[in-house]
Amino acid sequence: MIDHGHTDRTGRPVTLHEVDADNWRAVADSAPRDDQRDWVPALAARYLVLTSREDTWHSLAVLVGDEVTGHIMWGRDEDGSHWIGGVLIDAAHQGRGIGRAAVRTLAAWLSAREPGSAVRLSYAPENEAAAHLYTALGFRPTGVVEDGEVVAELAA
Repeated sequence: MIDHGHTDRTGRPVTLHEVDADNWRAVADSAPRDDQRDWVPALAARYLVLTSREDTWHSLAVLVGDEVTGHIMWGRDEDGSHWIGGVLIDAAHQGRGIGRAAVRTLAAWLSAREPGSAVRLSYAPENEAAAHLYTALGFRPTGVVEDGEVVAELAA
């Protein structure tokens, strides 16, 4: 379990867990709102397949208390930087600060793993909600665009 003391807006703890035999179905069934499907898949199951087929990404379940509320993944690039991706909070749980707490938790954990290593993520330029969230969390655009997405790095 990864826990850095972050909570949702109601004070419930948000933690990250390995995807395992007990939680994988709930993670796989996590689905975004319909208006978010330009940026994330219809189900987090796609991310689980990606992480099971490639060594680059590692899936984590997002929990609030004991309840699975979504998915987030991380990877390590060849240059040593860490990446956050696959952030998907189930539509029924959105608007409560869970995504914000999950990204903060994972960013803190990745930063602590290898101090001095960059933590990056990317988002579609037209995804204003993601741009706003990541900027508020301290991520700054690097000026690089990768696969049509803005690359942002956590300010040191």
